[in-house]
Amino acid sequence: MPFDVMSVDFMPWIELALRWLHVITGIAWIGASFYFVWLDNHLEKREGLPPGVAGDLWAVHGGGFYNSRKYLVAPPELPPNLHWFKYEAYWTWISGFLLLCAVYYYGASIYLIDAAKAALQPWQAIAIGLASLAAGWMLYDGLCRAPLGRNNAMFGTVWFLILCGFAYGLTHVFSGRGAFIHVGAIIGTAMVGNVFFVIIPNQKKAVAEMIAGRVPEARLGAEAKQRSLHNNYMTLPVVLIMISNHYPMLTSGGANWIVLAALAIAGLLVRHFFNLRHKGEQRWELWAAAVAVFAGTMLFVHSREAAPVMGAAPVSFAEARALIDKHCVMCHSAHPSHAGVTAPPAGLDFTRDAVVIQNAKRIEFQAVTNTTMPLGNETHMTAVERATLGAWIAQGAKP
Repeated sequence: MPFDVMSVDFMPWIELALRWLHVITGIAWIGASFYFVWLDNHLEKREGLPPGVAGDLWAVHGGGFYNSRKYLVAPPELPPNLHWFKYEAYWTWISGFLLLCAVYYYGASIYLIDAAKAALQPWQAIAIGLASLAAGWMLYDGLCRAPLGRNNAMFGTVWFLILCGFAYGLTHVFSGRGAFIHVGAIIGTAMVGNVFFVIIPNQKKAVAEMIAGRVPEARLGAEAKQRSLHNNYMTLPVVLIMISNHYPMLTSGGANWIVLAALAIAGLLVRHFFNLRHKGEQRWELWAAAVAVFAGTMLFVHSREAAPVMGAAPVSFAEARALIDKHCVMCHSAHPSHAGVTAPPAGLDFTRDAVVIQNAKRIEFQAVTNTTMPLGNETHMTAVERATLGAWIAQGAKP
């Protein structure tokens, strides 16, 4: 049988390639960020170092010995080969933005728009998403350049509150998944903006000054180091958001922005612990606080789940079956009718009664407890319908 290229659905393959690239470049960028902060905190100022050297470090890895030095401003002479760390950041953002376009903008009606929150057209939702990225960078960069930016603790607090504001606003406009990913994109845009607009330009200015025979300004290095430190603290919240779509208990519900903020705090505490540990400070209370915040968030999420109303009127399987047929089988069937869906998600064919009954708890988790299905609530499943489906499951999910 001849191969028909027109029959191939290329979007899943495009998404796979972009996601793979995003993960690879993200590992390289975050790994470099963590390493250089670690290196900076482990440098030793000892006798015998040349003038202008802030400290050095001896390390062993992979069977080899390495000696790293950091200059307070710049070395007396520029070496012939100078390695730059920038393309990891650029390609992480580029691949992430293209993935955002491929999944959440191309599939805006499914993954981005929640008709129960705002009846947006795809172009309107995309415009709001892009505007949030631009606004996030302008606010962040403006704060860095303002007097507040000279106080890292105060700056971090204000920037965190601004991000909470974005999270609150976006979760009331977009689907939970769509809102979370845009908060992550705002943070990622600020991080790559630091590299593109501040860190690399300042390094280039320093190199140009040295080539011209002048000593670079110490300010250039200090500004770049501060932005690099900001990036270091923002990495763990971004990684959390990258994996959040796998955990609908995080992205669903009216208070999901609080869940995101709380887990971000846990990540910041962990990052701060390691940054201090690299300096020789053992602050185990930070780990304890992070674990407490994580556990408290878990309890908060599950406290929002409504207890089954055991005294509710009996719901027949026929009623549940009608709701499944109305809201689920366009995707969850052997031959899905939904555009872009070529196979039933998770292999679950809900046209078969036995599959529905066997997976009643999974249905409850996705459609009743977390309200993440149908995606984007594009079938306009009502609260009453969700409660009815939940009652059937609570009463034993009987055929």
